[in-house]
Amino acid sequence: MKKNVYELAMRRLEITFNEFDNIYISFSGGKDSGIMLNLCVDYMRKNGITKKIGVFCMDYEVQYNETIQYIDRVFKSNQDILEIYRICVPFKVVTCTSMHQSYWRPWDDAYRDIWVRDMPEGSYTKDHFPFYNEELWDYDFQNLFAQWYHHQKKARKTCSLVGIRTQESHNRWKAIYSGRKKLMYCNLKWTHRVSDDIYNAYMIYDWLTTDVWTANGRFGWDYNHLYDLYYQAGVSLDKQRVASPFIIAAHESLHLYRAIDPDMWGKMICRVNGVNFTALYGNTSAMARFKSVLPKGHTWESYMHFLLSTLPEATRLNYLKKLSVSISFWRNKGGCLAEETIEALRACGIEIDVQERSNYRTSKRPVRMEYQDDIDAPEFKNLPTFKRMCICILKNDHLCKYMGFSLTKKELESKQRILEFYQNLYT
Repeated sequence: MKKNVYELAMRRLEITFNEFDNIYISFSGGKDSGIMLNLCVDYMRKNGITKKIGVFCMDYEVQYNETIQYIDRVFKSNQDILEIYRICVPFKVVTCTSMHQSYWRPWDDAYRDIWVRDMPEGSYTKDHFPFYNEELWDYDFQNLFAQWYHHQKKARKTCSLVGIRTQESHNRWKAIYSGRKKLMYCNLKWTHRVSDDIYNAYMIYDWLTTDVWTANGRFGWDYNHLYDLYYQAGVSLDKQRVASPFIIAAHESLHLYRAIDPDMWGKMICRVNGVNFTALYGNTSAMARFKSVLPKGHTWESYMHFLLSTLPEATRLNYLKKLSVSISFWRNKGGCLAEETIEALRACGIEIDVQERSNYRTSKRPVRMEYQDDIDAPEFKNLPTFKRMCICILKNDHLCKYMGFSLTKKELESKQRILEFYQNLYT
């Protein structure tokens, strides 16, 4: 008989508890990590497991009070089986609300007088972690915590339970399905090796949003009641997310803080630059939401230069550097495009140089071309246009993710140096 997603998740937990001597859960207070934690607690209590497991909770300081209260309830009601690591560390966190700031730091000592709330009792601060330094981003900290925890526990094998679902995004789908077999634990596709003897496990990768709420209702599990408020505010199920309020994905819902949590709103507008502006215009064309509007008398290239002229020097130079790298890439190497897009470019009379094959594993072909003002063609988000750069600027997308950028070589090298430095502490 085919098992349902609950039964499959419980079977995965059984395998994990049998195979790993050291386990912890990554918990944010959102619906997915909440289900992951409830499943784990349910499994432990049904099977009489009394050995505590860790809970890794990154506290970003600025959060809805409902989320804070939910986290507090969960920790208090499961103290007998959970070992809490509530992380209040001033790592760098991306912000897309400001043209002046590309990141902010929660719990930054320099801004203690305007923290939105007091640090929770028993929290882990930067002084607890020998690997901490001011260059760490939040995602770097997650990786280093896994190694720190593994060595703290003198573990043979450590497993981090991560509550992500492939339905949520393409990136989450890739986290499950794009890994090579050699990175899996015992060929289990819901596992991924992050470093020696340390693995992530995605127990609920195949759950749908409806499965999450069905489980909460059927088993009477506690959950973050922020989702009730989202529902009352008319936010659709697929957009009800608990995340940093300052990232691009949160632009359109940032204004809800004013109605749902006015006390927090009054504090957060002083904490990070540009919050009020983004709340007012994050759901409009002023920040490239839905449609970007070209002012009369401008081309997209001239509009880009106008936008750049309004920015602080450091921000302007960052965008110009990204643009230079992109122009060089399309001119000398070329981006991989589908045949439909290639034909559309030719139909537009755009001069292109189509290569026969790529070094990447794809059926698409590399195409060299110059930057265009705008292109009405499939795969617009993959094509080199000044309009895309304007959209990045309007969105305060300092990393230019909309243009396909990821970490730069310099940033990757810096990240690798940090990881190697920490690893050498234990060799």
